[in-house]
Amino acid sequence: MLSPVKSYRYFHLDVFTERRFGGNQLAVFTDGRGLSTDLMQTIAKEMNFSESAFVLPPERAGSDARLRIFTPAEELPMAGHPTIGAAFALAQCGVIDPRCDRIVFDLGIGPTPVSLAWRNDALSFAWMIQAMPTFGNAIADPVGASAALRLPPPAVAGTGLPVQVVSCGVPFVFVPIATRQAVDHASLDQLAYHFFRYTNSIDEMPVFLFSLESGGDKATVYSRMFAPGLGITEDPATGGASGALGCYLVRHKAISPDKARAMLSLQGAKMGRPSYLHIAIGTEDGEISSVRVGGESVLAGEGTLYV
Repeated sequence: MLSPVKSYRYFHLDVFTERRFGGNQLAVFTDGRGLSTDLMQTIAKEMNFSESAFVLPPERAGSDARLRIFTPAEELPMAGHPTIGAAFALAQCGVIDPRCDRIVFDLGIGPTPVSLAWRNDALSFAWMIQAMPTFGNAIADPVGASAALRLPPPAVAGTGLPVQVVSCGVPFVFVPIATRQAVDHASLDQLAYHFFRYTNSIDEMPVFLFSLESGGDKATVYSRMFAPGLGITEDPATGGASGALGCYLVRHKAISPDKARAMLSLQGAKMGRPSYLHIAIGTEDGEISSVRVGGESVLAGEGTLYV
């Protein structure tokens, strides 16, 4: 005899794009009550997107909903595209009213505001407020970083910018790359990356590589992200890294404060899923004062999962 099952509705969104089948795929379960942590992890592995998100009642004062985020391998304390996508999913199913200009998600790092813009009663854009950055020491090993990405040393050393760990909630190793072509040619050598981490005393964490080379488009920066430790071979759009990327560029004066208020990161192009992540870094008296990452999302489908 079959065991009784429960059904859970989910929305499949493409995040950081205005076109279906671009951006980063996401599954949002708009009512995750009754699911254990193990079941959420199992479902995220079943969905096999970079992340799946589960909306629950709020647990902290000042928040509107609890949001738990899972990669196929583990739970994350925060992530950008699930936070932006969850806002669009809740708007799609009518939980968020068009008169609402903000929702606060209770993430693993704490209450996280998301500001909302509407067009004809449909959510058109969302900005995620991210935590202030923390910076690791510059890593003086461009040869090791280039080897980990299977690139010649000048691809990293020639940028004049450091390899560095930066976090706005989740840490990433940021690796500057001289050209967009080199970004596209990169692939992660896990053994070389392990050796790079060991020799430079870095924990297991995703690698975010980027180039400031102009490509004739509107993008400020061209980027990719590898995170095999999280069960993500490559991510088409990484909102959790994009705020930290903007802070890195401001810290190292690669971007002027005026330009930092309106940056655009093009990610996922190599994967055939171009994603457009808007980054806004505020500064006061030369110091970073605010970090925002925003974008659009489109509904690609919806369904019911039986548990």
